[in-house]
Amino acid sequence: MSDLEQFRAATKAWLEENCPEEMRSDGGLDAICWGGRKWKFESEAQKVWLERMAEKGWTVPAWPKEYGAGGLSKEEVKILKSEMRAIGARSPLESFGIWMLGPALLKFGTHEQKAHFLPPIARGEIRWAQGYSEPNSGSDLASLQTKCEDKGDHWLINGQKVWTSYADEADWIFVLVRTDPSASKHNGISFILVDMDQDGVSTKPIKLISGNSPFCETFFDDATTPKEFAPGVSSIVGDMNRGWDVAKYLLTHEREMIGGGGSLGMNARSPGEVAAENIGLDETGRLDDPILRGKIAQAEIDGWAFLLTMERVKDEAKAGQGVGAKSSMLKYYGTELNKRRFELAMDGGGSDELEWEGDRTDDGRLARLWLRTKANSIEGGTSEVMLNIIAKRILELPGA
Repeated sequence: MSDLEQFRAATKAWLEENCPEEMRSDGGLDAICWGGRKWKFESEAQKVWLERMAEKGWTVPAWPKEYGAGGLSKEEVKILKSEMRAIGARSPLESFGIWMLGPALLKFGTHEQKAHFLPPIARGEIRWAQGYSEPNSGSDLASLQTKCEDKGDHWLINGQKVWTSYADEADWIFVLVRTDPSASKHNGISFILVDMDQDGVSTKPIKLISGNSPFCETFFDDATTPKEFAPGVSSIVGDMNRGWDVAKYLLTHEREMIGGGGSLGMNARSPGEVAAENIGLDETGRLDDPILRGKIAQAEIDGWAFLLTMERVKDEAKAGQGVGAKSSMLKYYGTELNKRRFELAMDGGGSDELEWEGDRTDDGRLARLWLRTKANSIEGGTSEVMLNIIAKRILELPGA
């Protein structure tokens, strides 16, 4: 057997032995384990699954072993994910620490910062929020005004962030702040890490049309963060006043993550399942609505094509080609695809799926998810901004 064949056999055996039966089903958005100091496990099985995978380093299988991760090659990561899919195993942990901060630390952080922050992220002990957008600095993020002042042994932060996802549930936050007000717009910005468990940091949920509040306003009123959390562990990631470099790199991962929602895993019933329940099947076992059937089939084909495109871009990135503007392409297509799939699910559900409350529809779960997808083409950069980036950086079209 080749090394990869041996790895596949060992991985399959380990997963069969260690993945609890309860963790071998999707469970939807409500079943995601986010970790952190405030996290309450939905079951003992969820806790055990996280602990076992974290001990193995497989919550972040591609990160270096020295930081509590798996240290797997890209081929081994693909095998792990494939074997997890084969038994329906849930992801043991999801977080902004894994999706965004971790990659930024691996790229720009010192060894001391990585050793201090990455293992707790891998174990699900700290939940992070992202402090980027401000009330007057959304698409024009570089115009941000949250102020960070040098107070000797610590930094003093004052300002406001908005659309900070799950900030009311987070333990720490990575924040873009202005450390040199006299510098040009894209300069004078630093990327800083702040513990949210202090009187100077407060949050206020923003209710969406779906009735849920994943987003928050976050306020910094004389909030503090030490210059060093431990010897050599600076609270600033990357160079002072060069936080824009870190911010741009992190945004490529955020956009790739948001776009990934358009792949086949939509954490809800598929449009075909919803339509089959409500419309029924014909005598050949196919959906008894040829027009809707064709639209759903096309969406599924597009989903698979998008999934393969994401895999190709990841392979290119790991080969040293980077992601860059391709993240805007993935973000645009993935979010538009996700919106289209939920539109099809609503079409297949008919008027029943418009129900907002009641046990029959789990308090309008599908309708609320459908409304939630409307934010996909706004968060992380609007579709219009993504198209501008694609036109300029990928297609190299002339500017207006």
